[in-house]
Amino acid sequence: MHFTKPGPENTEATLKLVKAEIENKGIEYVVVASTSGATGVKAAREFRGLKVKLVVVTHNSGFQEPGVQEIEKKLKAEIENLGGTVYTGTMVLRSLGRAIKNSVGYSDNEIVAQVLRMFGQGIKVCVEIVAMAADAGLIPPTKVIAVAGTGRGADTACLISADSSHRFFGIKVREILAKPGEF
Repeated sequence: MHFTKPGPENTEATLKLVKAEIENKGIEYVVVASTSGATGVKAAREFRGLKVKLVVVTHNSGFQEPGVQEIEKKLKAEIENLGGTVYTGTMVLRSLGRAIKNSVGYSDNEIVAQVLRMFGQGIKVCVEIVAMAADAGLIPPTKVIAVAGTGRGADTACLISADSSHRFFGIKVREILAKPGEF
């Protein structure tokens, strides 16, 4: 699916596409980026009744303001009540130096983030949240669908072979299911 412009107005269509892919491909895990929790709730509602484990990944505590989590407590509770898991942890592409140094001999986390952004901000976030969820033990190293957005909402979805951040370059984007921008 290709969206002409990014944004939250693509969330419903992205989640419906992901639901169809879950059913068609037998995907067992879906990882969704959600800052406030709004997109996470929409995903939990859309995937209710499916045999899929939903992991909603939020910004780390203190991302915008020291000691503050951006996810709204009532939305977090709703995600969990609908069977989803909420994970708050450090953003992998901020602490990727070791993997880069081990692979290419020097360290600069931003190189990988910028290369992934060449495919779109949502693609970068999809890869990052999969590594975060794997690091937390919430998903195994298997094929998963990741959902993210450009700013708010969801406008990007990818089929990804997951792995943890210390094996970051083992993560593979297998298929781009939805993204904004021109191809």
